Amino acid sequence: MANALTSTCCVVLAAVVVVYAQRKSQQAGRIQYEKIGTDVTMQCGSLGSDASVSWKVNGSDVKARHRVEGPRLVLMSVDLSHKGYYSCFQDPHGELRDQISLRLGMPPTRPQVICRSNTYPKGFYCSWHLQPPPVIQTEFQVMVEHNQRVLEVERDPVHKNRCHVKFPELFSAIPYRVNVTAINSLGSAHTVISFEEITIVKPDPPEKVEVKPIPNKVQRLEVTWNHPSTWPDVENFPLKYFLRYRPLIRDDWQHVELTDTTRHTITDAYAGKEYIIQLAAKDMEVGTWSDWSVAIHATPWVEPLPITSTTEDIPIETMPSTELPSAATPLSRLISAAPAFSSSCYLLLAPALLFIM
Repeated sequence: MANALTSTCCVVLAAVVVVYAQRKSQQAGRIQYEKIGTDVTMQCGSLGSDASVSWKVNGSDVKARHRVEGPRLVLMSVDLSHKGYYSCFQDPHGELRDQISLRLGMPPTRPQVICRSNTYPKGFYCSWHLQPPPVIQTEFQVMVEHNQRVLEVERDPVHKNRCHVKFPELFSAIPYRVNVTAINSLGSAHTVISFEEITIVKPDPPEKVEVKPIPNKVQRLEVTWNHPSTWPDVENFPLKYFLRYRPLIRDDWQHVELTDTTRHTITDAYAGKEYIIQLAAKDMEVGTWSDWSVAIHATPWVEPLPITSTTEDIPIETMPSTELPSAATPLSRLISAAPAFSSSCYLLLAPALLFIM
């Protein structure tokens, strides 16, 4: 019994090992990169041109449009659905001869690069992207030069397509030169840009913008905001602000430029109309305006309407009953419940009620 159990365990273990080995061998196959939209040729190992082979992809027959030329498989006009693990087997015994991991993508285009200083005067960052995306893994090399000196580049821990550079000196008129090169298995491309320090200074938008109505002021709105938290030295490198606002019923903006403050009172608002308010920031001397802050909606103070009653309070004891007397109602009850009737009406109703009873 023990020997039978041991033999069974050995058979199961052997089967597991075979499956694992097959999967590992698939993953260990050589990698072949090809461009999307082209015809792709895969060679089955080193077999000669007269060899006869069959092909499988991910363990199944190849169903995509293709042709077999001896030991070669030709896929027609490939797209991302063609990627996978391809295996070739030599006829007539079906011996595995080669495995190829086909990966499809595009060679990189020239990176689109922008550089900006939102932390002036500490430093600046450069970011880049590729259009269209290359699909396959692509690496980037970045080199920044200033005054014939290569500067240290720090890669951003969150944004993989961004790097940070510290200003080696301030108020320099010597241009900076940035070279970004994209490299993958299908090719490479690079972009070079140059700029002066003062041209890339651009703060982030003002933060925590709040707009509140002012009690009893039907044409006023109080606007407050904070400096952008990324701006490191507001005291020595102050910012000015550009406020724009308009009622939702109109398309034209009104503008106010402000310095040395983080609040402003709008005094010419339309009474009772909803407004949209935004702010931008800029260094007092150099650079460009930030993007607009998130739009805030607000309405000036509106005088509350007086509360008025729409119905009159009628005392319950004086309200006439709308319930009609029934034939079974005793005369004494009707007489006791009719103090509101006049004596003339009482005399007219009494004979009729006696006749009913």
